[in-house]
Amino acid sequence: MLLTIDVGNSRIKVAVFEHNKQVDFFIFETNEALKNFKNIFKKYFNLQKIILSSVGKLDEDVVNYIKSQFQTEIITHKSKFPFTNLYSTPETLGIDRMVLAAGATLMHPNQNRLIIDAGTCITYDFVNSEDQYLGGAISPGIKIRYKSLNNYTSKLPLLSLSEEFDIIGNSTKSAIHSGVINGVLFEIEGFISQYSLKNQDLTIILTGGDTEFLAKRLKSTIFANSNFLLESLNILSIYLNEND
Repeated sequence: MLLTIDVGNSRIKVAVFEHNKQVDFFIFETNEALKNFKNIFKKYFNLQKIILSSVGKLDEDVVNYIKSQFQTEIITHKSKFPFTNLYSTPETLGIDRMVLAAGATLMHPNQNRLIIDAGTCITYDFVNSEDQYLGGAISPGIKIRYKSLNNYTSKLPLLSLSEEFDIIGNSTKSAIHSGVINGVLFEIEGFISQYSLKNQDLTIILTGGDTEFLAKRLKSTIFANSNFLLESLNILSIYLNEND
């Protein structure tokens, strides 16, 4: 039984896997980590291993507690990955992006893969059919776009994601919704179009907190999985065990 931990910028996602099948899932705020991990470990006292990926800041006390309870592998830039990293500054590449690229490589072999992670930021990562990681792009996520319009202007209100938006906004609020949401959709479709033109047999994976909202509105054929990073940690753990 394996526990996978994804430490994000504000929240922590946790999944329990048994025989490669997810059997439980938890999500909580970073400042409630210790309490939640104690409860999880009481429920799953027979864990064989923990694998952890972090882009956020997890208190050292919490990390030490996790390591004291079970065998724990923390993914770093020095970990072994199933792709050749051709990023020009590999030490600056986010661990989350590397884990997603690893998952795509292992779950979709011999294909060109584009992984889109729609979270705090929207990241685009490309691994070709020769298992070479080439890089991608980073742009502001939906929440950041709403916040920046409010922060950097004197009169625009702070809004949050809306299910209702038109291409033509007939009020300031609806114009903001149109600009933010359509802007993200057009951006993603544009990236997919450009990658598809240059790469045949392109597999597109959409993940992150805004997956469900975006997947319903994108025209492209995609694999949508909001917990792809946790599944990637699971399969990466198997890969690391086999290539130790």
